[in-house]
Amino acid sequence: MDSAGAAKPEEVAAYQSTEAKQARLQSMLAALLDDPILADVPRKPSLGDVDTLINLELGSAMRVNVVKLDNTSFDVAVLNNATVKDLKLAIRKKITEIEQGQMGHRHISWKHIWENYCLTHQSEKLIDDNSVLPSYGIRNNSKVCFSPHVMSRVHQKHSRRRKHRFFHGLSRKL
Repeated sequence: MDSAGAAKPEEVAAYQSTEAKQARLQSMLAALLDDPILADVPRKPSLGDVDTLINLELGSAMRVNVVKLDNTSFDVAVLNNATVKDLKLAIRKKITEIEQGQMGHRHISWKHIWENYCLTHQSEKLIDDNSVLPSYGIRNNSKVCFSPHVMSRVHQKHSRRRKHRFFHGLSRKL
């Protein structure tokens, strides 16, 4: 731009061509994602999402069915050597994607969820985040469920939520 604020013709042409390329790329991506073969690809896929889906097709990843407390379910894809923590991250990402698609931006307190609920597979609680999923018998197309859970003191968390009493001294008579 010159000192008067007008853009040079070369800058305008470069901007328009970049804008046109971006628009074409977005339209091609939208067309690809509307293809029924690619229905399991998220709307805004990351490199990790695409890599996991490729590994799923090659057999080095597995699809896990997650059942929520209201008996609705969804599938997530994780690598065959994934840990419980990896599964939790995949669940978090999938639920966030679903919630934003249905209701827009909504905050979910995952700390609260994992303190009060855990995942189970065939009635076995998946408590250790560093354990690999096959050690619990989880394979391709396995089902894991959310279940209520209160962490014990062994895991260095309190078994009951401590109630905060901000005004406990005000109830005494003076």
